[in-house]
This record gives sequence, C-alpha cells and structure tokens, in this order.
Amino acid sequence: MQTATSTNIYDLTEEQLAVRDAARDFAQSELWAGVIERDEHQKFPTEQIKKMGELGFMGMMVSPEYGGSGLDTVSYVLAMEEISKVDASCSVIMSVNNSLVCWGLEQYGTEEQKRKYLPRLCSGEIIGAFALSEPEAGSDATSQRTTAEDMGDHYLLNGTKNWITNGTTASVYLVIAQTNPELKSRGINVLIVDKDMPGFIQGPKENKLGIRGSDTCSLMFTDVKVPKENRIGADGFGFKFAMQVLAGGRIGIAAQALGIASGSLELSLKYSKERKAFGVEIAKHQAIQFKLADMATTVDAARLLCLQAAADKDNHDDYAKSGAMAKLFASKVAMDSAVEAVQIHGGYGFVKEYHVERFMRDAKITQIYEGTSEIQKIVISREILK
Repeated sequence: MQTATSTNIYDLTEEQLAVRDAARDFAQSELWAGVIERDEHQKFPTEQIKKMGELGFMGMMVSPEYGGSGLDTVSYVLAMEEISKVDASCSVIMSVNNSLVCWGLEQYGTEEQKRKYLPRLCSGEIIGAFALSEPEAGSDATSQRTTAEDMGDHYLLNGTKNWITNGTTASVYLVIAQTNPELKSRGINVLIVDKDMPGFIQGPKENKLGIRGSDTCSLMFTDVKVPKENRIGADGFGFKFAMQVLAGGRIGIAAQALGIASGSLELSLKYSKERKAFGVEIAKHQAIQFKLADMATTVDAARLLCLQAAADKDNHDDYAKSGAMAKLFASKVAMDSAVEAVQIHGGYGFVKEYHVERFMRDAKITQIYEGTSEIQKIVISREILK
C-alpha cells in the first residue's frame, strides 16, 4: 500500500531527467538507423547491446559495488520508454537483463554469485535469460515439468523451457525447476545454468510476428549437472523467486508498452502535420485530431501508472497491484495506439519504411509475455479484494 510519504511522481529529479535524455539520444542516434533491417532479418543487435552496457543501461538498478548504475526504478522506466520508442527488440533484451536476471541475482543471490555474474551482466559483456515457461506451463507457473533432482553436491536438471527471450545469445540462465513434486510450488528451485554446461542445448530461433530483433527459443536440458552453489536462495525458494522477479518485470514491460505507444503517437503527430488531404494537413481534420487526442490522453495515463508502480517499488511499498495495473493498461494502450498510428498513416502505414506497422506487430506481445493481460486482472482483483 502506498504511504503518504511516497515519491511525488510528477517531480522528476535532474538525475532522472538526465537518464531519460541519455536514453533518448542513444535510441535516436544508435538504434534508429538499422532498426528496420534488424526486424526484417531477425538480426540480433549485438553491437547496440554492447553500447547499452557501456552506457549503463544493462544493469541500471544494480549497486555500483557490482558494476551497476545504482539508479532507481523510475529512471529505469524512463530509459525503457525512450529505447522502446525506437526499438522494442532492444528494450526487451534490456528488460530481461535488468528486471529478471540482475535484480533477482542482487536481491537473492549469494555474495559469490553476485560477484561472479553481475559485473559482466551489467557491462553488456554477457547477457542473461530467465527460464520459467514450458510447453505446458505458461500462465500456470506452478506446473513445472522441468526437474532438478537433488544428487547431494549437485542437481541433475532435465526438461524443456519455451519462449525464452535471449535464449540463443545469453551466457547465463536462471532456470526454474521442480525438485520435490510432493511439495508442489514449495518444492521448486531456481538454478544458475551456464551456457557451456554439458547436456544443455538451445533450440533454433522462433520466427516471430514482432520484436524480431530479439531472439526467442526453446531450451533443452538432459542430465545437466548444476552445482549446489548455483542454487539461488534456500531449498524450495524457486517459485517465490519467480513471482518476485516477475512482479518487477511487469514494470519493465509496462514501460516497453508505453514506449511503443508514445513512439506511435510521435510518428502520427509528425506525419499528420506533413500529409495533406483535401488541400490541408490531415492534422486539421477533426477525425484525425480526435484520434490524436485519444492517443495522447491514454499515453499520458499509461505513463503515470508506470511511474506510480516504479515509485512504489523504489519506496518499498507493495507494487503487485500498481505493477499489474501498469502492464495491463499500458499494453492495451500500446496495441490501440499502434493500430491508430497505422490508420492515420493510411497506405503508408502498411509499409515498413514508416515504422508504425512494426510498432503494431511489436505491441501485441506486451499483452502476453511476463503475465498475460488476463493474469494481470487476476493479480489486480486479488489485491483489491484483500
């Protein structure tokens, strides 16, 4: 529950504004030029991610002690929006690395685990992935078929994971697996798996509708020996770990959706002032003005929800409800705004060089991954009925 002393989300600090501006400059100067080609050819943004690491965007909320930027969640949301305005593929890579991998490791990992992995993850030298979803366990995260059999000094990992962002490019994976089936969710563990462990295979990249510059694949584990020291937290902590990191991850994806929506609005505003119909710019036609007014209103509302969730997290308030609300609303705004952007652009909106068709394709996944919109409604309803 938000306290009376929570951060005023309308007053951004100079540091937060500087982070936002730096992210905007980077996105416009480094990401914009090749974004259509990366999308078209499903080309992973290797060089761009390396530069994002150098600028501190890959470990934004990690303490400087472990190589991170030591920034707050509000700064992270602002940066995510700016990156997502241009390239949602880069922003989802950034989001997974920040929200699901780095944050989880710093919060719950041992000192040895943190020092081993965080500096390289924050610098962009390596990328992390989070492996929860399975062929029969997406929204139902308790139904883990992947097993981690306790062998004394190590676990024997077997199973398959699906839809793993950064799946073929990551070097370190946080894998959720069942150790004690009789304990159900309380028998699940989270293990740090290195890419070169024998028996670990990454499947081919999925050919996706959107966010095509990011890589998504299945992971297969066959008798993979994972040392006990690679377990995060106590025995049986895995499900709680997954729920905690996903709660924060929703804020990152909400910010990604916000960026897609605000990017759609910016391109629509620009185009409507340039394109003429019936002798005047289409921005002077009420039909277009009303579309722009609706887009602007919902984008601003989505931004406030994202900032509220980020402020709640920074203040150590309960952010389950505000994070779920931000993701639910911002993902709908992303989809609606992108569709309207295509409509405003008319025939030009249907071709790749005007970018908005890509925004429309990228927007859809924000209503699905890291908890579908339906799951967000379950979370919200549980919170308000407490």
